[in-house]
Amino acid sequence: MNTLDSQVRPAGGAGGMRAGHLPRLLPERFWGGSASLEEHLARHGRPPARGRDGWFREQLIAEVGRAGLTGRGGARFPTVTKLRSVAAGRDIPVVIANGTEGEPASAKDKVLLAREPHLVLDGAVLAAYMVGARQAILVVHDAVREMVDCAAAERRGARSDPIRIKVMTGADRFVGGEASALVNWVGHGIPRPTATPPHVFERGLAGRPTLVQNVETLAHLALIARHGAQWFRSLGTPEEPGSMLVTLIGAVHRPGVYEIEIGVPVAEVLGFAGGPAGPLGALLIGGYFGTWADPGAVASLPFSVAGLRPVGGSPGAGLIAALPADACGLAETARVARYLAAESAGQCGPCVFGLDSIAGELEALAAGRPFGEARLRRWMGQVDGRGACRHPDGAVRMIRSALSVFGAEVNQHARGWCRGTRRAGVLPVPSWEAA
Repeated sequence: MNTLDSQVRPAGGAGGMRAGHLPRLLPERFWGGSASLEEHLARHGRPPARGRDGWFREQLIAEVGRAGLTGRGGARFPTVTKLRSVAAGRDIPVVIANGTEGEPASAKDKVLLAREPHLVLDGAVLAAYMVGARQAILVVHDAVREMVDCAAAERRGARSDPIRIKVMTGADRFVGGEASALVNWVGHGIPRPTATPPHVFERGLAGRPTLVQNVETLAHLALIARHGAQWFRSLGTPEEPGSMLVTLIGAVHRPGVYEIEIGVPVAEVLGFAGGPAGPLGALLIGGYFGTWADPGAVASLPFSVAGLRPVGGSPGAGLIAALPADACGLAETARVARYLAAESAGQCGPCVFGLDSIAGELEALAAGRPFGEARLRRWMGQVDGRGACRHPDGAVRMIRSALSVFGAEVNQHARGWCRGTRRAGVLPVPSWEAA
């Protein structure tokens, strides 16, 4: 029995959260709006009482480490490492909850914030306690701002939190969710990512150590504090424990957001949405910084970092886009590449000029116009790893995978023929960017 066993047991209705069972984050049945504070406490119970000494704070951090929680925003960085780094800072830290969800194809964070905002707020407050922060800032997508504002106001009225909670709308930009870009947005109103030290956990908002965590990660943290590491590890794999939210779009019967156990086969993940709605041409796994994959090649692979590694993939931000067989994968890739080029933060040539040129070459390929494959690959090599941030790297990774998975179509397009009969538009791209 670990040292927290007597402290993390939930009160009230949270006793029904059985180990090894789903759902954890979302209610089994969605009601018309957000869960009230009363409904939230009835389902999850109250978080553990926060002790005034450093011992209990350290025990909570250690429990997160034993749980093996990693970030659910895409990078899968160990949460305990961030907590310890920020807690060790010399200045009073700040916590930023990242709910911007700039990925156009993803909806998991919006659904979580719309349905269970108090679980995220619990996690933000507990994270602030763990690192010694006095303020937590929730940066959310405009679509859920009102619901999160209402939840925060309800907690203020109940005087349930010992710290100040601030809610603000994030930048409507793809790059806006990157940690340093988010800090720059909160502090200066400019969503500009940086890749050079100091890191935000060392010197972030107003020069203070800053903990930036995805909202789903914080929701998991809130449950670990209630139920403990062993409960959390009753799902998932030993290396990648727990559950995660995934967004399933495209040619599936019931597109939407689902909570899955990490490590189940890709085919089973698609089964949550009723399975494919017809023959599939490819799967885009992990989002617009992810990788295209052949459906047959990945169907039996575990949906996890280790499971998808053989095909160069990763769960990323928790997204699978199913491309129907009658859609042109090169046209879809060209649209997304143009969107990503337009989303450049404008800091460096490889991103500003490189991605624009790459997108133009892909557009020519998709349209059956003359293009140079060798030139395109050379440009990708010149861009990869040379940007001021990781934006061009993610774009190039997705594009490279497209040239591999749709290799036969590349040759067909070069001869002016396309097998696709469906107009491009399976993958969502903001209309103001695509114009």
